[in-house]
Amino acid sequence: MKARTHKPTKVNVVTLGCSKNTFDSEILMAQLKANGVSVDHESDSGEHNVVVINTCGFIDNAKQESIDTILSYAKAKDAGLVEKVYVTGCLSQRYAPELKDGIPQIDAWFGTRDLPRLLKTLKADYKKELVGERLLTTPAHYAYFKISEGCDRKCSFCAIPLMRGGHVSTPMEQLVSNAQGLARQGVKELILIAQDLTYYGLDIYKKRNVDELVARLSDVEGIDWIRLHYAFPSGFPMGLIDVMRERRNVCNYLDMPLQHGSTEMLKRMRRGITQEKTEALVDTIRDKVPGIAIRTTLIAGFPGETQADHDDNLRWIERMRFDRLGAFTYSHEEDTHAHTMADDVPADVKEQRVQEIMELQGGISLELNQAKVGRTYKVLVDKAENGHWIARSEYDSPEVDNEVLIPFNDEMHLRVGDFAEVRITEAREHELMGEVV
Repeated sequence: MKARTHKPTKVNVVTLGCSKNTFDSEILMAQLKANGVSVDHESDSGEHNVVVINTCGFIDNAKQESIDTILSYAKAKDAGLVEKVYVTGCLSQRYAPELKDGIPQIDAWFGTRDLPRLLKTLKADYKKELVGERLLTTPAHYAYFKISEGCDRKCSFCAIPLMRGGHVSTPMEQLVSNAQGLARQGVKELILIAQDLTYYGLDIYKKRNVDELVARLSDVEGIDWIRLHYAFPSGFPMGLIDVMRERRNVCNYLDMPLQHGSTEMLKRMRRGITQEKTEALVDTIRDKVPGIAIRTTLIAGFPGETQADHDDNLRWIERMRFDRLGAFTYSHEEDTHAHTMADDVPADVKEQRVQEIMELQGGISLELNQAKVGRTYKVLVDKAENGHWIARSEYDSPEVDNEVLIPFNDEMHLRVGDFAEVRITEAREHELMGEVV
């Protein structure tokens, strides 16, 4: 059935992958709205005749999800349910030449830095005066805040530089202005994101300048929490930790993907650090900011990872007692240095090692959470559902970390976006129960 073409353009933006893609989709949507184009995010109304899919190409599972989504909308186009389907983002940046022939229903493919060209295809002008303007897809009280694009690191497993390009910092003045605009909209929490947060400023200020940036952002009136994501351990700028200690609205929270605890694996991964130096860094950070929550991510089954390396990793995790930890299996990515190595850890062994890591971390998380029972924390309410307000403390990022469940109370009414003081009454592995003080 042929799709009708007389309807006005209504765009549905579908976002896959990480928070950086969420940020990019929000920029695209703001530009479309400013051009008078009707746009929604991940709508299932069936009223949209144009779909833009913002894809992820990081690892195998993410790539497959992106391909499945593209194929789903290709079928919708064949059925006359949509008129145009466009694909952008990391998967498109890296694999468009290979995908074009196999999925001819897609009207055009765009890379990660092709926003002006995408807008032109959608008959919209790229409005430079809107730089920093976004249509938030998150709850109105928090926003992901990208401070740079791309990455100059040479980690052997990572294809992100191939998809996002080299590191480019956003000028500080622009970021402060963007933060002020978000504060005026009612945003209370900025979640700073980048491929490498700690590299910020080297290209335009000739020094690591993330500490000054965070200090200036903390001066923005209305921003109650600033949260730091994706710091690189090698060459970590300790001035950032000084700012965290000194500024009350900089959360005592750091997301620092460490990837492995074995020095041999870190060497093969080209991380520029050893197990001993990693431990010393974490110890120093914890000494400077007592009670800080550190979140990390690990890879299981990297080429050459022996059982001894895995056992070393488990012992290291037990010693480090990270507050938050995620693990995923190694994905053999073309054109990376690790792709020249034999992918010699069987898939079932990779999965087993992830399971062992997460079981160990589950016990650590439960112990750390149980120690919170009876204590009082400031929390931010994200949503209300199933008879509870769902909130987070400064030690937790949305979607990936602990939630604090507060039962509805006739004597105390909270709203989404409110702060509250909550006493913890019960602890589970990844969840806390509490009552408003």
